[in-house]
Parts: sequence; C-alpha cells; structure tokens
Amino acid sequence: MYRMTTRARARKLAFRSLLTVAATTAILVSGATAGEAKSRKHWRSANAAVTTSGSFSGKASYYGSESGARTASGARYNPMGMTAAHRSLPFGTKLKVTHGSRSVLVTVNDRGPFIRGRVLDLSKGAAQMIGLTGRGVGHVVAEVQ
Repeated sequence: MYRMTTRARARKLAFRSLLTVAATTAILVSGATAGEAKSRKHWRSANAAVTTSGSFSGKASYYGSESGARTASGARYNPMGMTAAHRSLPFGTKLKVTHGSRSVLVTVNDRGPFIRGRVLDLSKGAAQMIGLTGRGVGHVVAEVQ
C-alpha cells in the first residue's frame, strides 16, 4: 500500500494553503462574501438574459413531490401554492412569470434551481397555471413586480 512521505504531505499542505490564499484574495478583490462566492461556482451558466427593467428570461422547471418539506425561507412547501425558487432574489419577491400566452404571479420562497441552465423552479400549482407541466421545462419571462 502507498504511504505518503512527510515531504509529500508538506507539499500537499503548501499547495492547499496556496489555493486557499488565492481564493480568499479573489473573493476580497471581487467584493463578494464567502457565501456568494461559493454559490456563484454552481450557477455560472444560468443562460438567463437579464434586462434593466427588472425582468429576466430563461428555462424554468417545476417541482411538486416535496409536500410539507421546509423551503429555504422556512415556510412549508405547498405544491399547489403560487411559489417559486430563485437563486438570488430576496424571499417575498413577487414575480409575474409568463410562458407562451399565460402568466401567473408567484412569490419567491426557496433557493434553486439546482440544474445548470435553469433560472426558476416553480411550484406544481404555478406550473399548471401556465401550462408548463406537460413538458416539465419551458422558456419563461419573469418580471419583478
């Protein structure tokens, strides 16, 4: 079995320390908090087009089998409620979400979506209102109200 020598362990520790210092420097230079920097790593390619009027567009999906579970805001998840998950908007933000010719007003109460390329996760009730449940994923336009 391979055993790491003391010198190899020291090199490994020095390399990790160097990476930690570099990451900390990058966070401080960008002005982001550690939590923001950690979350940015996973959300880089959201493919969302954000405009200056407080609206954005991109792919949205829905979730519905977690009935009764707690959301990131602390509220219990209601599958038939008019709620949504967004990765950075403040909890309680109202969004008008439009898919095709149908739209619905939802409240952000959770974090997500956790799949690359998606901008919103809607509750099952909200997805049914705009006809998103058939395909499961669709292009939406969301406007902050």
